[in-house]
Amino acid sequence: MLDLFAEAEPWQEPLAPGAVILRRFALSRAVALFDGINAVAARSPFRHMVTPGGYTMSVAMTNCGRLGWTTDDRGYLYAPLDPITGNPWPAMPDAFQALCHDAAVVAGYADFTPDACLVNRYAVGAKLSLHQDKDEPDLRAPIVSVSLGLPAVFQFGGLRRNDPLKRLMLEHGDVVVWGGESRLYYHGIQPLKSGFHPQAQAFRYNLTFRQAAYSE
Repeated sequence: MLDLFAEAEPWQEPLAPGAVILRRFALSRAVALFDGINAVAARSPFRHMVTPGGYTMSVAMTNCGRLGWTTDDRGYLYAPLDPITGNPWPAMPDAFQALCHDAAVVAGYADFTPDACLVNRYAVGAKLSLHQDKDEPDLRAPIVSVSLGLPAVFQFGGLRRNDPLKRLMLEHGDVVVWGGESRLYYHGIQPLKSGFHPQAQAFRYNLTFRQAAYSE
């Protein structure tokens, strides 16, 4: 895919109240971020989690930070140990923390300190159905989401599943931050189309930073 804006400086694109797309914000840090992804996956490999209803997710996932998002027969939860390896989740790489901090400050959430980062890997056809991020006990903290590799269509709606959707192309280096009024807006990713990216090959990667433990 020809990227007509590859040489453009980062810019901001308002999305909704409390939500913004920081276009190309992570572009200059992509190499360090991919190094971090490889380091995390070497300790906690990507896996296709199974939902409580028995559905195998098309997106492969791992985690880093103090807590990691996972599933079991009780539902969705954050846990300190990787259920596959039995070990604590890998520490969040410095490059991850620095990027998240800078993006949160620019988006107006200077106090955001994530303790969990979900690392998603999309192959061709993988998608994320419309959902709300509501497994976190403190919904005052925002979500910071970083796109790397192949482009994908991001859907962003409202507080109800059937609210009108915005469909926006997210490309390599784009960062979406949402909180405040938009914190519980439904969102998802349409099935990934085939392509090739020089750093990600045939994949799209997504880093999603959360505050998974309650903070006073």
